[in-house]
Amino acid sequence: MNFTDLKSLKADLEKNYQKFPLVEKPDDLVHGEGQETASIMLIGEAPGYHESVQRRPFVGRSGQLLRKVLTESGLSEDQVYISNIVKVRPPDNRDPLPNEILAFKPYLDAEIQLIRPKLIVTLGRFSMAKFLPEVKVSQVHGRLHKIKWNDLTLFILPMYHPAAALRATKIKDSFVKDFAKIGKIVKWVEQASEGEEFTETVREALL
Repeated sequence: MNFTDLKSLKADLEKNYQKFPLVEKPDDLVHGEGQETASIMLIGEAPGYHESVQRRPFVGRSGQLLRKVLTESGLSEDQVYISNIVKVRPPDNRDPLPNEILAFKPYLDAEIQLIRPKLIVTLGRFSMAKFLPEVKVSQVHGRLHKIKWNDLTLFILPMYHPAAALRATKIKDSFVKDFAKIGKIVKWVEQASEGEEFTETVREALL
């Protein structure tokens, strides 16, 4: 799918809402939020109740934690674009099903192509599996990965979902610690575009 900007992408989603599982009307859709020039893209799982009411990603309890930690890490919301694997709330906040993820995949792919972020932060296992399907979040959270995706070279930072951080103190501590690395990682990625190679030594230095 080729779109000229995020506005046309969102308009197309709403125009074709009947094609998507779980969507009964355009207002059921929760679009990504942020600037097309954002250097960091955060990708979550799916909207919850509060997100479906406000039609904004990450505004419930887990979203409040995410935005709080974002600010405390010295990042502004202008630097980030926030989206989800699935753009509609699953019933009872259950996990998204494979066919639901597949239905919205072209639009998430198009968001990535338009924004071309310096860093993608995956929040939880479903968004991580889009880029790193063979690993567990508990094994790789906070460790930078470089992958080839379509025609792009992407840097992926897997992290726990903030909802998981709310349920366990240990995970919350990891979540906050991993978030604090983002500024340093983005600076390194900017340098990497000038020719510095991504090596295991570099990865360890960014931990």
